[in-house]
Amino acid sequence: MSGKERMGVDRSADGTGKNGAAACHVSALQLYRKYLQIQVQSMMQYKTSFLLTAIGQFLVSFNVFLGVFFMFRRFHVVEGFTYSEVLLCFSITLMEFSLAEAVARGFDTFSGTVRKGEFDRILVRPKNEIFQVLASRIELTRIGRMLQAIVMFVYGIAESQVEWTFLKVLAVIFMLIGGTLVFAGIFLIYAAICFFTLEGLEFMNVLTDGAREYGKYPVNVYGKRVLQFCTFVVPYALIQYYPLCYILGRDSRWWYLFLPLLAPVFLIPCYGLWRFGVRHYASAGS
Repeated sequence: MSGKERMGVDRSADGTGKNGAAACHVSALQLYRKYLQIQVQSMMQYKTSFLLTAIGQFLVSFNVFLGVFFMFRRFHVVEGFTYSEVLLCFSITLMEFSLAEAVARGFDTFSGTVRKGEFDRILVRPKNEIFQVLASRIELTRIGRMLQAIVMFVYGIAESQVEWTFLKVLAVIFMLIGGTLVFAGIFLIYAAICFFTLEGLEFMNVLTDGAREYGKYPVNVYGKRVLQFCTFVVPYALIQYYPLCYILGRDSRWWYLFLPLLAPVFLIPCYGLWRFGVRHYASAGS
């Protein structure tokens, strides 16, 4: 029986019972809050481990910061962008990635869920599969990486001499929202591919961890072709380069600040691939 058929049959059977009916009346927000509470309690059972992991995340991103620092000790400008402007760019990208990894970590580790046959259990529950995978793994240790990004962001604001306006603050908010959704979409693609391969494909890291690394510089420094790819294929430029140009005053086109709001359109094909994978899912056993 296919994943789609089994999902329909099992959900109907579950929904007729009192437990299934009660579960359907619990809002997604309440359920997600419950998942979060459980995971926080679990992490606090091992406080030292949580603290050391968060510190490790801080130090990993700090190493990347040192790479930028030493490069600008040698070259003071990269494609017209100064050190403080690059830090502003890098910090926003790092915040986007950290937020996405914190809330969408379940997709990044989805290959284990499929390989162990745990996705069968997800299918028989009344809640949406995507919601369940999202709520199954909330990676709060990414707070260390987020802290590093905030420190760089504050320094970049102080040194870049940007004249902040309401629209520029709004642009940063849009960048964070759009960027988080784009990275979450890439994690969703990674998870969808696991339906067919059972194992995660390492080349997808080029679009996740790789994007975090080369996202420390504005996309245009990598050339015209890369900028086009990051505009029309995987929309990194919409959540980074174009609104950044508006914030830094390098481009006066005010509508650049709304480009990150187009980035969620990227989720449509990501979701389509996920649904395709669910329909063709065959149990991997236990």
